[in-house]
Amino acid sequence: MTITAVLFDVDGVLLDSTTAHRRVWDEWSRLRGLSAEKVWQLTFGRRPEDTVRDAAPHLNAAAERRVLDQLLSREEDHFPAVEGAAPLLRSLPAGKWAIVTSGDRESVHRRFAAADLPLPDVQVFATDVEQGKPAPDCFLLAASRLAVDPSQCLVVEDAPVGARAGKAAGCTVVGLTTTHPANAISAADFCVPTLQQVGALLIAHGMITDVSEGMMPFSG
Repeated sequence: MTITAVLFDVDGVLLDSTTAHRRVWDEWSRLRGLSAEKVWQLTFGRRPEDTVRDAAPHLNAAAERRVLDQLLSREEDHFPAVEGAAPLLRSLPAGKWAIVTSGDRESVHRRFAAADLPLPDVQVFATDVEQGKPAPDCFLLAASRLAVDPSQCLVVEDAPVGARAGKAAGCTVVGLTTTHPANAISAADFCVPTLQQVGALLIAHGMITDVSEGMMPFSG
């Protein structure tokens, strides 16, 4: 496998957003009289409006997105960086990595700044593509903007739908088991528990030379 570029999902991969998102979706479910657990299982790696369409097709997805955004605005102090994210991102060469997220530009920029994480030149957000994950559009767009063949891209994903999107795009996918067990991310080529092991993989393939904090050997 040749790795020329890395495409990172954001929530659950670079930002620890699970607790904040769970509170938001639980409150929205309560307001709409829906099963919080059933709704929660539909959220991972997806645009909020896509989750709404599946969970409550009788509701207006655009209007509910505005409600969700209001609920989410109360959580802005609760998106810390995933352990190892900062040193890994700072070790990557410019123009060789991207973020590919179902989130929106303004929120992601604000949270990256609060978590002291660098932003890449290439950023793909929910509104940049017609079809969200598990469609491959977002990863294909990121690869195109980086001028790299998808087959030479490593996708780092924590969500089953994201892993499926990466594989559909023709990328190699590593599943990060921060929010799901390895058997739930079965579309991934292999799984690792930490970003430190993602860094070790990139060192092994010659894309980076060192990550300063807490490296673990890669054994995928």
